[in-house]
Amino acid sequence: MQPAAVRLRLPPARAADTSSSQSPARLTAVLEQVDQLLSQGNDMAALSLVRSTQGGDGGLRAFGAARQVPQRLYKLDELKLNGIDTSAFLSPVDLTLGSIERNLQIAAVLGGFSVSAALELSQLQILFLILGLLSLWSVDFVYFGGGVRNLVLDTIGHYLSQKYHNRVIQHEAGHFLIAYLLGVLPKGYTITSLDTLMNQGSLNVQAGAAFVDYEFLEEINTGKLSATMVNKFSCIALAGVAAEYLLYGRAEGGLADINKLDGLLKGLGFTQKKADSQVRWAVLNTVLILRRHEKARSQLAEAMSTGKSVGSCIQVIEECISTDDI
Repeated sequence: MQPAAVRLRLPPARAADTSSSQSPARLTAVLEQVDQLLSQGNDMAALSLVRSTQGGDGGLRAFGAARQVPQRLYKLDELKLNGIDTSAFLSPVDLTLGSIERNLQIAAVLGGFSVSAALELSQLQILFLILGLLSLWSVDFVYFGGGVRNLVLDTIGHYLSQKYHNRVIQHEAGHFLIAYLLGVLPKGYTITSLDTLMNQGSLNVQAGAAFVDYEFLEEINTGKLSATMVNKFSCIALAGVAAEYLLYGRAEGGLADINKLDGLLKGLGFTQKKADSQVRWAVLNTVLILRRHEKARSQLAEAMSTGKSVGSCIQVIEECISTDDI
């Protein structure tokens, strides 16, 4: 007999106005202004505007309104009883890009042999060619953090694999949705490394969602993060992995997100036991929120796949959740 899933008692949701008096026109106007402020780089004003319209008529009722599970020490068995297999969650391996990279390496070797045979290169010339390629790889690793490699693999992955393309979109939608529901304002996103390069002109920045994080940075500068901020960071960091896990049964992307979270917790002096407790709570909390708002995540991913603005993406979330229990 299979054990029954644990039903966690959640804190009551914040009351939401679900009456027909909510003004869609006002909501649209607010979000257009948010887009304008973000495009001008005025992140603080955009966040202030969002907070000033929380919960009001035509306001943003889902922003920061997610119900969360109580924070305590959760055992692995409790996660399993809630349908979460951490072995498929916290050890992502990108099989698609790994396969593409192996095929490129094989093609490069075979191409090298073909070129050397056609040009009748000497062994010394072949050695210099190999050393030159290794030097280029080293330059990319040292100065761009592997950005050229990531750009090539990601571009080929999006072009050749629809599954990879869809997975990346779902991953970023997970980050976006969880951040918004926890009260962190997204300020932009990119789906491909090529988009990131074109928008930001940098190979050192990977594709993904970006957030208005000046409050987080202010706390970092003081040398001490509040528990609330650590909780938000933990859930947002794991949200992309959680979205992949729920959709595909296993996460392939998100290793960098997990490493960043691990680095933050170590930097804060968390013991291994305390770090494990933080991660387990964040995993459970994030998965349950995404399950509860599957419709919002799905429609948000569709909006992001067509390049909708941040404001338009937020409107999708608000319209999906407005008559539901946050």
